[in-house]
Amino acid sequence: MIVAGKFMQLQQLIKDFLEYLEIEKNVSKLTIRNYRHYLNRFLAHLRQGYGGQAFPTLSDITPEKVRQYRLYLSRFTDENNLTLKRITQNYHLIALRSFLKFLARKGQKALAPETIELGKAESHSIKFLSREQIDQLLNMPETRRDKAILEVLFSTGLRVSELVNLNRDQINFKRREFGVIGKGRRPRIVFLSQKAADWLQQYLNERTDQDKALFIRYSGKKSETLRLSARSVQRLVEKYVKKARLPIKITPHGLRHSFATDLLGGGADLRAIQELLGHKNVSTTQVYTHITNPQLKQIHEKFHRASQS
Repeated sequence: MIVAGKFMQLQQLIKDFLEYLEIEKNVSKLTIRNYRHYLNRFLAHLRQGYGGQAFPTLSDITPEKVRQYRLYLSRFTDENNLTLKRITQNYHLIALRSFLKFLARKGQKALAPETIELGKAESHSIKFLSREQIDQLLNMPETRRDKAILEVLFSTGLRVSELVNLNRDQINFKRREFGVIGKGRRPRIVFLSQKAADWLQQYLNERTDQDKALFIRYSGKKSETLRLSARSVQRLVEKYVKKARLPIKITPHGLRHSFATDLLGGGADLRAIQELLGHKNVSTTQVYTHITNPQLKQIHEKFHRASQS
């Protein structure tokens, strides 16, 4: 008979795991929130297997239960009849695997984490702009703030979350650089082009407020800060992409891709691009080698044209 106390123990272990991520691993609040959601969904699925009346224990996390859970995720639909993307399904499994690794370190008897395999991710093309399209986009902004935002995004390859969290006092205009804490709480230094620095300085010079945020909104509800939101930056980029009549739907992350491909196309070292982007592993950066490779392009031009002559 499965008793309530053991379910509470499992809940406590999850709580301990999330606190471990926060304190020991310094994981972001967003990641912890997501892991909590994914693990609670797994627990709810286990309970459903008992008619919602029983209380699962660690012994209930078996290969068969995990297989059933993967099937559940694959067939899941929400109230709007939307399914889970394959990458989202994998996020659920990654959270469960991380939890099991934590249990193993704590000496808890549970399913081995390596038994959980991730599904093959859907392949999708990376969207980026050519240098000509970037120049076209950068000519569209209607305000100094918007111009500075686009210039900084392309100059640095920042994630939109990193951009909106910047404060004025972080920017070293003399050195044209500043530090950010990126994904996984990894610190890195990013650099501004002279053009980006000039537009950013012009934007800051016209401001009369005392808000510490680097980029602020011009309207909206009054609050403690005027800091621009990530969603606002996404809408801003979308607006100017439409205004420029570009054939590609580009997001702020697309400008990050454009930054990387521009560097790689210019002959930059892959390891250097990894550092500039703040990637933990170079394997993540290697995706750009499939997009643009100056050596391969030269070979194609040399031998393809030769075969056509």
